[in-house]
Amino acid sequence: MKIKFQKYQGTGNDFIIIDNSDLSFPSENYSLIKRLCDRKYGIGSDGLILINPSKSSDFSMRYYNSDGNLGSMCGNGARCSVKFAQNLNLINDSTVFNAYDGKHDASIFEDTITISMKPVSNIKSFKNDLFLDTGSPHYVKIVKDLEKIDITQKGREIRNNSVFKKEGVNVNFVEIISDSKFNVRTYERGVENETLSCGTGVTAVAIAMYELKKTSLKKIKIITKGGDLEVEFNKNSKCYNSIKLTGTVNMVYKGEIQI
Repeated sequence: MKIKFQKYQGTGNDFIIIDNSDLSFPSENYSLIKRLCDRKYGIGSDGLILINPSKSSDFSMRYYNSDGNLGSMCGNGARCSVKFAQNLNLINDSTVFNAYDGKHDASIFEDTITISMKPVSNIKSFKNDLFLDTGSPHYVKIVKDLEKIDITQKGREIRNNSVFKKEGVNVNFVEIISDSKFNVRTYERGVENETLSCGTGVTAVAIAMYELKKTSLKKIKIITKGGDLEVEFNKNSKCYNSIKLTGTVNMVYKGEIQI
C-alpha cells in the first residue's frame, strides 16, 4: 500500500500530514505511525496528522505523537493542518475545524496562520512554577541563562515526577527578555525530547507570564529555537479566553511511501 503525504513545519515543529478523507489510513497501527515518524528509518517528524472528514466542520485533525500514540491538541500541528487543507482546496482563507479538544477557527494570510485556542482556567502553582492546560498539559518554569540549561535532562526530570508521570506533561523553560518578549525552550511528552517549538507550549507561557505578573500585556511575542510566535488573549474573572496563536508555516516536501 502506497500512502501520499506532505511534510510541513511550523517554527521548526515538523509534521507528516496525510489526506485521510477516504479513512483508508490504518489509524490504529501505532507501530506504523512511530516508524513513519522515525528520523532514521522513516520519513522523520515530531508527529503525524491525519486530515479526516467531519460532518460539523471543514475537517477533523487527528494528531499522533512521534512515539506513535494518539496525542492531544497540537498548536503548531493545527496551524500546519490549516495550510495543508488550503493547499488541498478544502478551504479558502478561513476555516473551522475539529481537534482533540473541540472546534477551532483559523485564518490564513499567505504563510501566516492564526488559530483560536480553547479558554484556560484552573491554573495550579508549584512553588514558583505553574501548571496549566492549553489543549495539552504544560508546566512553565522561569529560568536564567536558558541556553546553558540541559533541556532534555531537566525536562525529563519534571515530566517523570510522580505528580505527572502517569499522564505526562510538557515542560517549558522561560527566560524573560522584556515585558512583551520571552524566550522559550520546550521538552515535549510523546517526543520525549526538546522540540524547536511548541504551539500549546508558547500559549501556556504567555498566559503564565501574565498570571505571574511578569507582564501586563495581553499580546506577547514568544521566541523559540525554530522561530517567533505571537499569542494574544483576554482575561475575565473566570478564565483566559479569546486566545489566538499566530505564526508562519511552510511545506517542506511531499512524496509517497510504501507501507
